[in-house]
Amino acid sequence: MSKFNRTKTRTAVSSPVTTEATPSTVTYEGAPGYVRDAKSELFILAVSNMVGETTFYEKARDRDNRYATLVHTVALADPAWTRDFLSWLRGEANMRSASLVGAAEAVKARLEAAANDEVTSRSIVNAVLQRADEPGELLAYWTSTYGRRIPKPVKRGVADAVVRLYNERSLLKYDTDSKGFRFGDVIELAHPSPGADKPWQGPLFQYALERRHNREVVTVAELETVQANMRLREAATSDPSVLLDADALRRAGMTWEDVLSLAGSTLDKARLWSAVIPAMGYMALLRNLRNFDEAGVSDELAATVAAKLADPDEVAKSRQLPFRFYSAYRTAPSLRWGHALDKALSFATANIPAFVGRTLVLVDTSASMTSGAISKRSTVTPAQAAALFGVCLAARGNTVDLVGFADGTFQHSVGRGASVLREVDAFVKRTGEVGHGTQIAASLRASYQGHERVVVISDMQTFQDYHGDVASAVPAHVPIYGFNLGGYRAAAMPTGLGTRHEIGGMSDATFRMIPLLEAGRDAAWPWQ
Repeated sequence: MSKFNRTKTRTAVSSPVTTEATPSTVTYEGAPGYVRDAKSELFILAVSNMVGETTFYEKARDRDNRYATLVHTVALADPAWTRDFLSWLRGEANMRSASLVGAAEAVKARLEAAANDEVTSRSIVNAVLQRADEPGELLAYWTSTYGRRIPKPVKRGVADAVVRLYNERSLLKYDTDSKGFRFGDVIELAHPSPGADKPWQGPLFQYALERRHNREVVTVAELETVQANMRLREAATSDPSVLLDADALRRAGMTWEDVLSLAGSTLDKARLWSAVIPAMGYMALLRNLRNFDEAGVSDELAATVAAKLADPDEVAKSRQLPFRFYSAYRTAPSLRWGHALDKALSFATANIPAFVGRTLVLVDTSASMTSGAISKRSTVTPAQAAALFGVCLAARGNTVDLVGFADGTFQHSVGRGASVLREVDAFVKRTGEVGHGTQIAASLRASYQGHERVVVISDMQTFQDYHGDVASAVPAHVPIYGFNLGGYRAAAMPTGLGTRHEIGGMSDATFRMIPLLEAGRDAAWPWQ
């Protein structure tokens, strides 16, 4: 075997996110910026786009307009790619709002260009609607943006989804007064025909219309769960203790919000949660851990909750974004949840690879990553999400040097198999050590010591470095994988061919491209 006469140059491989070879713009902090093609820019933006949210460098309206413009461009150029992308975005990537908006904008673009293929547009709408409240969400977006006239492809795509998604339990859970579009409104607009294999759906649709318009309810004879719900609600007005019967709550399709509202302050909270918990969904459990502790639920019941949280099948079905587990850990720091949340997080980040050889992981802790939460509904910052991915890489890899950076750098040691959640906490506490700027190239030069690959987790809006750019900060044969959490227009390095690549997002979904590139194979889009 040759020991010395070997090339260090890797075979050039391609990845789908591509940029121009020569910079034609700048990052928000003034470094040379590389413009991506339309599909690549749309992809990088969509996987980090919460819709309607202002980010550090971009106002919500500007960001949303850029997203819509990109969807229009790509939907006209390649409708099949657009459909597959948006379906993946809603499914594996679990970006709900971005996929719904993307579907609406794709249909709008094709209608305006007189390029509408109704079958394609209808399938785009149907593909992104995966939860029973989403037909109403999509219609609410359309009417607020384009008015009350709903085009046929939208109506028919919504109708297809309604037949798939509407049942008694989904109606009882999602058809509430707080919604602008109730189930009855959706049915009146989309005119779905009940499924041939769902004889109960005709009465269900009629019941949804009756309750929406406050008419006398006459069509519940075939709706056993609805009947049980009505009876239990009526009984609870005179005897709230009926809400302590877990089987009765399950038969009635009662949500935990309904039960707590009906019970008021009349029942012991520990006993009430004990009745509610067996029927609660995964997300509801995750969000209420602190409430369980404050109510004093028993250790035995807490153990059943923890077991469900740590069940790999339940994690997969829940499709929670990884930062949700960190948020739950911070909200409910009780020791009885920590191990379960750590295990759940490991399953939720299954696509993050365990690298062989030495790896340098740089996590951006600059002001743009620490100054605000990912969304209005979250308390987790982009820096905390970046630290989560970075610690996961460090905990799994063969030899990983985890480095935080801004104007300077700090190294953070993570033992193999360490608690990711605790290490994220420890890492985040150090984010003020190295200033507030984003100096990617300088941080790479300061930290690189012969590693076999580099992963940079950042919004990639770096300052200009007069000693060299990001791409040249490490030897050309060493792969750099930029994991982009910002989705801004300008890339910090040329990507797509060779050893410089970009992925991104709020989930682990796009990490699946890295093992292909590591194996010297071209990587396609993650749904292909």
